Amino acid sequence: MSSQVEHTDVGAYALGLLEADDRRAFEAHLRACGFCQAELREMGSMAEALSGIGPAEAEPPGEPAGPPAPVIDLVRRKQARDRRVRRVAYAAGAAAAAALVAAGVGVGTTLGGDDGQKAPPQAQAIVGERHQATDARTGASGTVGLVNKKWGTQVTFELAKVKGPLRCHLEAVSTSGARTVVGGWRVPAPGYGVPGSPKPLTMQGATALSRDEISRFQVVVDGGGTLLTIPV
Repeated sequence: MSSQVEHTDVGAYALGLLEADDRRAFEAHLRACGFCQAELREMGSMAEALSGIGPAEAEPPGEPAGPPAPVIDLVRRKQARDRRVRRVAYAAGAAAAAALVAAGVGVGTTLGGDDGQKAPPQAQAIVGERHQATDARTGASGTVGLVNKKWGTQVTFELAKVKGPLRCHLEAVSTSGARTVVGGWRVPAPGYGVPGSPKPLTMQGATALSRDEISRFQVVVDGGGTLLTIPV
């Protein structure tokens, strides 16, 4: 993983199999990747369930016990399978990236810390089940794409006709009223999808809510106020 951080390394990270440089690189990637965070939680549950499986003979005294052999084998086979899938996905991703450039789609800035300088995950086209809305009061316009996953819902999002400077976040609202933050970003002046800055903001994120549990998405201004509501 030394040349490129991969989503598939989450299992090796969960079991402590990464070398120090790779571990630090993956931890930096993990802070900005909702997908890896969700898979890490699942991998942690799997490792815990299999933690009692090990060799019949006891480990020699004084030597630290490593992860159970079946778990390591499972992780390695999963990594190999996922890398094969990723090779195909890279080709599709290149085509999607070309389409984004042709369409003039821009990338927003995701808030990663107090200084707000962390780069966002690479923008992608809206995928999955699409829903669009425009707020008559604020003029903001947005589209969400939803893909149901076993860990929750993958979300791709596009926002336009918003003037900066602002700090905002996207919330998924359940049918019971529960809210989870999908992602946050900063809108620099003059904004996104406005005169002088015609490109919309695009981002991707995730929520633990399943697709059936989600009733709407809301773009909320940090400190109060709603720019846009997208019913789904």
